[in-house]
Amino acid sequence: MPPTLASLVQHSALHLTVRAGEDRLSTPVRWVHASELADPVPYMEGGELLLITATTLDAADPGAMRQYVRRLADAGVAGLGFAVGVNYEDVPEALVGAAREVGLPLLAVPRRTPFLAISKAVSAALAADQYRAVTAGFEVQRELTRAALSEGPAALLERLAAHVNGWAALYDASGAVVAAAPEWAARRAARLTAEVERLRERPAPASAVVGGADAGDAAGDAEDRVELQSLGTGRRVRGALAVGTGAALGTAERYAVHSAVALLTLTTERSRALQAAEQRLGAAVLRMLLSGQPDHARTVAGELYGGLLDAPFRLLIAESAAGTGGVAAPHGATDTDHPIQVLTDAIEAVASRGGEAVLLVPDGEDRLAVVSPDAGAVVASMARYALLEAEVAGVVIGLSAPTGPIATAGAYKQAEQALSVARRRGRALVEHEELAAGSILPLLADDAVRAFAEGMLRALRDHDAKGRGDLVASLRAWLSRHGQWDAAAADLGVHRHTLRYRMRRVEEILGRSLDDPDVRMELWLALKTTAASGPTPPPASVTPETREQRQ
Repeated sequence: MPPTLASLVQHSALHLTVRAGEDRLSTPVRWVHASELADPVPYMEGGELLLITATTLDAADPGAMRQYVRRLADAGVAGLGFAVGVNYEDVPEALVGAAREVGLPLLAVPRRTPFLAISKAVSAALAADQYRAVTAGFEVQRELTRAALSEGPAALLERLAAHVNGWAALYDASGAVVAAAPEWAARRAARLTAEVERLRERPAPASAVVGGADAGDAAGDAEDRVELQSLGTGRRVRGALAVGTGAALGTAERYAVHSAVALLTLTTERSRALQAAEQRLGAAVLRMLLSGQPDHARTVAGELYGGLLDAPFRLLIAESAAGTGGVAAPHGATDTDHPIQVLTDAIEAVASRGGEAVLLVPDGEDRLAVVSPDAGAVVASMARYALLEAEVAGVVIGLSAPTGPIATAGAYKQAEQALSVARRRGRALVEHEELAAGSILPLLADDAVRAFAEGMLRALRDHDAKGRGDLVASLRAWLSRHGQWDAAAADLGVHRHTLRYRMRRVEEILGRSLDDPDVRMELWLALKTTAASGPTPPPASVTPETREQRQ
């Protein structure tokens, strides 16, 4: 504890006596300052013990003393020391009355006690307090280090919360709460998500102070002060630490928080190094799976990924939406964040919270392959990407169907195909099941295919628009009936000879034979692709009967 007025009064070498403010002697003294100015307030910061001899003051004037003492009290001065036997034989009653009126502690300093002795006493006490704080800080640092190394971040948070007499919480790179101590603090920490998000948008290291009432917490109806500290050694924030207390941190408590930040940062950076090693191992495992060597892959994976290969998994391939690092960062990421790195951090955070093993294999800065358990937390989290447009998410993702080690190469192709469709459609995520369970037509729904289809059928539509027959409708009916003349003619309500004539006209206009299966396939796809807009209707003045007559 820092020195107080009470400790100075009890100091046997100073011989100080209390003349006013007896109930405020517990006030800490931050420094000692001697001044004979009529108004020393502009040169003070608050918390000082001011020493005077009243050389330039009329200490016997009640009005002057009330004004003087009130200014000192308003400035936060800890107390006033008056030298007795220098200019006044005793402390003037006007000064005593003014001090009692505002509750400012007033100490009588005997002539035999020099001001320098008081300054030395306060300085020594402050140094001793600082030494105690540093010593306690080193001890706490050792305790936190032992907890972090032997038990992990959760144990570190427990020790930290106990030392600061408050609570502590750890956030991962995505801003989610990883651990909290005591347990009730997890709810309080979760309500600081917006503040953590703002902290993550600033380059590390960064800090912020948040205050507010928490009547609903299990800790009771009290206000807490929360300090947020970012974790990370580079510009990118790897996580955050929140420390909640009932008052501002003291020196020892601040040492503890700084130690916790350093330890958690080291843990995070060590995790990044381990992650890089894991990714190299994962790349080797994936290469073995793709080359049809699942047994070798299991051997290399060992316990790290072995469980992942014993159950159905999915293969995910992600790419930067623009193929470069220059795309706009997703919401919650800084401008310097690369979308693939943001996705990697998010997947790691989800996997960590869900306790599941995932295999991540970066391919440069713009591409990422992931092997993740089917129906696991990571695959489920992809649903939020499915709701975003690719340019908003910053990445495009293709997801394979569930598979096993033997069929990994096929799953990789599925993910590549889904990724290609996602890129062409401007979607953030496409699953292979969408392609396998649906129609091929949506895959052709782009401008180039529509232009080809419209160009292929244009001559037939122009022919029909002039009222010279229903060639497009007849072609559609004939193709839908697989070239069966009677069935197609019945659908159209015409004679089969009429339908044969129309198909010959189609061949003449297009210059292509309907006996060629490739031609029939292209025409059918062209008809299906342009079906949304519908065929061009014939002029209203032309009836089916008149068209039949013109044929």
